[in-house]
Amino acid sequence: MVKVNDIVRFLNATGGGRVSRIEGNVAYVEDADGFEQPVLLRECVVVDASKPKATAYDRPIAPAPSKEEKKPAAPQPTELPLVETEEGDTLNVVLAFEPRELRHLNTTSFDAYLVNDSNYYLYVAYMTRGDNDSGSWRTRFHGIVEPNIQVQLEEFHHSDLPEMSRVAVQYIAFKHGKDFKLKNPALVEHRLDTTKFYKIHCFHDCEYFDSPVIALDVVRNDRPAKQLVIDSGDLERAMQQKRAADRPSRRPVEKHAKTKGEIIECDLHITELVDTTAGMSNADMLQLQLDKFHEVMRENLRRPGAKVVFIHGKGEGVLRKALLDELRRKYPRCEAQDASFREYGFGATLVKLHP
Repeated sequence: MVKVNDIVRFLNATGGGRVSRIEGNVAYVEDADGFEQPVLLRECVVVDASKPKATAYDRPIAPAPSKEEKKPAAPQPTELPLVETEEGDTLNVVLAFEPRELRHLNTTSFDAYLVNDSNYYLYVAYMTRGDNDSGSWRTRFHGIVEPNIQVQLEEFHHSDLPEMSRVAVQYIAFKHGKDFKLKNPALVEHRLDTTKFYKIHCFHDCEYFDSPVIALDVVRNDRPAKQLVIDSGDLERAMQQKRAADRPSRRPVEKHAKTKGEIIECDLHITELVDTTAGMSNADMLQLQLDKFHEVMRENLRRPGAKVVFIHGKGEGVLRKALLDELRRKYPRCEAQDASFREYGFGATLVKLHP
């Protein structure tokens, strides 16, 4: 918490200084020249805890500088210290979309964030394209993302959604001034259902955010989510496009503890698992959906009391029947029931996990 006499830096702007007074949720920050600047408390990051400010009696009387003496250099802005975490040598990267007003989804704007939950610097390119863009991508952000930081990539509006039916993130991981283990660079693409930006139940809690978001895994425990092979010439042309003029706001990564009984969603619609079903039989598609079901079950079995909603759609009930059969045969201690009709309609099954 920011207090009077704390040394702070500004979260979304260059500069900082000593907090001279606080009025309500506004801190008045005094810079090296003695000028006060009002800044919201939430926009201040404490660099040095408060120390008693020296009085006129405590300060030594310095001789007046001669004309030949050089003026001291202006103080440089203080940067956030780089703190490595014990588990940070494993890459975990998330792309998230957060509405500015969750209760007004039809009119609000959205922020796109990249969460770098690792001890590595990432050189990142964030790109999108629409279904009607004939393979042409648009670079919306590229630059360095520091370790254990979440970066605001852009603010966008509903009018931008037609250009965002596909999103791609390319990254290279490295460290400065120390030895490290190499991480393979990767290019990950997700198909984004833009209709979800109009539905409040499509925004969910995430360990990195205080409010519900749409979150897409880019890397989970060093494993890229979906790698995309793309022509290098197309990528080069996309990278040459102009990046956003404003410097993105940055804030440290904060994890929120997962609560017991937290609901995890897994969409088993075949369009969420593969880009195209060309050449696949109905049996092939069903097997792919069951493989995804088993993968999610294995990942969460060690979390007693966890709940997973498998979204399978109503259809003819083939996939739902196959899921229930697999649960009885391989996970007899787990419980299954219809998921909330209000949120998922008739096309989802809730599974309570027991190891």
